[in-house]
Amino acid sequence: MASKWPERVGSFCSGPSSFLSGTNPEVFLSELLRELRDDRASSSIKVVLLSPLCEYPTLLCPSDPAGEETALDLMSVFTQCPPTCTQFRCQLLVTLTCVLICSSCVSKRSQVSLDFLDLVLQVAQDTGDISSTSPQRSLRATACDCLRDLEACCPGLLSQRLELLGGLRQQETSRLHQVYTGLQTVALRNAVYHLSQEPGAGAEHLKALLGGNTSAVWEADQDSFQMEGKDWPGLASLVLGPMGSVPTLHTGADCKELKSVLSSLLEESYLLTPLCQAALLHRVTEVVAMVPGVSPAILRAQLLRLLGTSEVCLFHVALLMKGAFTDSLFSAEDEAFLLKRLVVLSQHPVLSTPEKLFYMDCILHFPENRPISCGDGEALPVLLTPQLASAVLPTVFNDGGTLLARLRLLSLVYLEEGDVGGEGLAYLYGQLRSLLRVVESGGSRDIAVTFFRAAFLVLLYFSHMEQFCSGLSRQLCQLYLQHPQLAPHIINMADRTQERLPESGWALGLLRGLQKVITEARLTLQDLGWHLKVLARVAEEAEISQRCTLTILTSIITSSLCTGGDWRLGNGLLGVCRRLLLHPTVDSMLVALADILQHLACHYGDTDIQDHARLYFTLLTTLSQEKLAAMLEQGPTEGERQVKKRTLSCLMAESEGLTSTLTVHRTDKPILRLTEAPEQPEETTSCDSNQNELNEALETYRAQFADPHFASEVTLKYQLTHTEASEPGFDQIFSIRLHFDLTDHHYEQLEDISVPCLFRERPPPVVQLRLKPRQPYPTSLHVSAMFTTREGLTWHTHLPDVHVVFQQVFMPLPAPPSWAPGSRLKVFQNLWDEICSETGDGAVSLFCCQLRGAALNVLLDKHLLPFLLPGPSGQEESKVLIYLPPQNHVLLSIRAEEDAVHFDIATDNWQLLPHVNSYLLTITS
Repeated sequence: MASKWPERVGSFCSGPSSFLSGTNPEVFLSELLRELRDDRASSSIKVVLLSPLCEYPTLLCPSDPAGEETALDLMSVFTQCPPTCTQFRCQLLVTLTCVLICSSCVSKRSQVSLDFLDLVLQVAQDTGDISSTSPQRSLRATACDCLRDLEACCPGLLSQRLELLGGLRQQETSRLHQVYTGLQTVALRNAVYHLSQEPGAGAEHLKALLGGNTSAVWEADQDSFQMEGKDWPGLASLVLGPMGSVPTLHTGADCKELKSVLSSLLEESYLLTPLCQAALLHRVTEVVAMVPGVSPAILRAQLLRLLGTSEVCLFHVALLMKGAFTDSLFSAEDEAFLLKRLVVLSQHPVLSTPEKLFYMDCILHFPENRPISCGDGEALPVLLTPQLASAVLPTVFNDGGTLLARLRLLSLVYLEEGDVGGEGLAYLYGQLRSLLRVVESGGSRDIAVTFFRAAFLVLLYFSHMEQFCSGLSRQLCQLYLQHPQLAPHIINMADRTQERLPESGWALGLLRGLQKVITEARLTLQDLGWHLKVLARVAEEAEISQRCTLTILTSIITSSLCTGGDWRLGNGLLGVCRRLLLHPTVDSMLVALADILQHLACHYGDTDIQDHARLYFTLLTTLSQEKLAAMLEQGPTEGERQVKKRTLSCLMAESEGLTSTLTVHRTDKPILRLTEAPEQPEETTSCDSNQNELNEALETYRAQFADPHFASEVTLKYQLTHTEASEPGFDQIFSIRLHFDLTDHHYEQLEDISVPCLFRERPPPVVQLRLKPRQPYPTSLHVSAMFTTREGLTWHTHLPDVHVVFQQVFMPLPAPPSWAPGSRLKVFQNLWDEICSETGDGAVSLFCCQLRGAALNVLLDKHLLPFLLPGPSGQEESKVLIYLPPQNHVLLSIRAEEDAVHFDIATDNWQLLPHVNSYLLTITS
């Protein structure tokens, strides 16, 4: 069996849902745990067995009790595992951490998570390893990682262990010193934050934390750890800058213990790797920001190496410190040096492009000692002069990202200095022209995109420069004339400019220029599609005359370009006509536009284009301008350009208004739901029979049971009702079609169900779900519905999932009506004997519970009466026979003992036992 586990685990990890559809998660988990406890399995196989729990703990342990039970089993395996199996023990710790965190045991401070925390701390304190290759050192490193994850997912968990963590850090001389340092720093930061949120907390509380009572982790008020109504920041940054605020812990000047801990951490920080140094300094910065009693000067000794570092992470920490403490830690000379350093690094040839872009962004978000602006947007530092910024002048040899970043920076510099007509803007405009020439000569797509972004960027900053704007517009028109395939970029630039500069008329000027160059250009079939896209965009502007557009359309339809009847070309022509139908001056264009549409309807070589041209002609000549606009308008408000998701029929018809009745609309929230219908009592009949008839009936039942279609269907009744949040427009709906999607492979696919109507004021209709189980397990069904409203619109909505619980699959024994009560008893006894014979997949089990007095009779009458077999009067034992389609049985023999009630369980499918146990727990609780 062990040889099959790698294959099974691989199958599970490659597709957990499909794998679990063929088995029960609880059964698979129990098999994993049983194999882990087996001493005959090798440690390498056991490592493989832990991977499902590591990667998918929520699937195998979906509830808190399941997580606790699994964790207890794994901890038992850990304590019994030999110390030589280092890899397996490390993986066990990681698996336990995943299970406890994902099942919420840690956040709820359960006893299991408390025991695990003690276990991990014991492993972390075991410093018996001398050699660097000792297996124990690897186990300690894993324990520290687990502690870090526990603290990250549940901040404040180690707040009472600060003294212990500090001692471990100081005693450690191996590479694990770095791990202990990071763990202590994060725990210290979270503990201080926790205290800052507590009313009345002060120096004495901080001193108690740092001196930590290691015997009391959660013995204090647990509600204070939960912090209801407050969000823990986890490992997110608390440094909000000089204009922001952080939680404050008022300790006065008496916090020498905290200063001692911070000084010790800072003195050893140079021993860490750059990334760990950055993390440590970041957390220390947050602690100092939260405790005013600790002066930021404690960080002064670290600045010398931070300001001269080439490590990005360390330089970033220096900027975070400056944002947090400004002139209380950084002098004016430090600020000037830091800014010059950023300028040098942003164009240093040794650094990579992402690093240089990072430093460029830091200049635009530089934390000044005396910030003028309190906003979070981009702003230039006061000390950044044009002379200093000249080191990062853009050139066409820069990559796209670098060029745009430098262009933005220099534009801000020249704009702030008022040098809008001097050499600065002339240089930027020259670089833009150089980039334009590259695009004109057939540059790549990336070059073209960079040019349009650069042009848009400069236009945003210098839109008030009339000479610059008009020159850029002319150059873009000439560029389009040479390369019409750039039409999407030019149209997009016009759109974005109108959004960002609504008061500027530059976009209108550009569109007028494009209309003019198209009028003067020689039309070719290759470029005609791009011209029509531009003309359709021009037709959206009410301030632009469309006479030139009509002239172009007339010349196109009467030329040899339309003789082929190409559908794409015709659709492009109709697109321009549609925009012209919505133009405010459509009345003045009536004759010319009608002639164009009539020509298309009569002479164009594609039937579909003719039909739509005829439709537009009819609308133009029969409707007023207001009605025409209301029917064809694309957006909900006049003038708003909104892209809509349309069906293919809408695209062909070019009219969403005419096809709304053919479109299936979606509801924003559930409109309907299925609720269980109240059960109706069923009459049961029975008649007596002699022994010979009984034997014949038993043989008949066995013959029927061999048929796979015998009693294989379960009927569940539900009421279809409105949800409470449904809108009044859905109070009366018709032609409802319910569709069901399975979430697993335990059942056959359900057929759709039709319901004629549903009125809110009438009794809800009853819907019967006919389930055909492949395996009688609990399941969930995704439900959706399509229906029609009184307005004639078709809607699609999702209903809340229908959850089929285990007991809903229960059926009485499907026996002939001629059977006497004794017949069912004999079937019960025969089935019990077969299961106990240890052949096949049968299994027996025992369930015990505390039921007193008449509680057992009440339980039997309420839950098990349809399946209860009648016996002789005075019998102390009750027998229950449950049939579960397609071919399974559950037998219960219930008797009251002195100390408890015993439920003896027998089933011909051992995988049903976990569900039976859960069901008995439910009805006996």
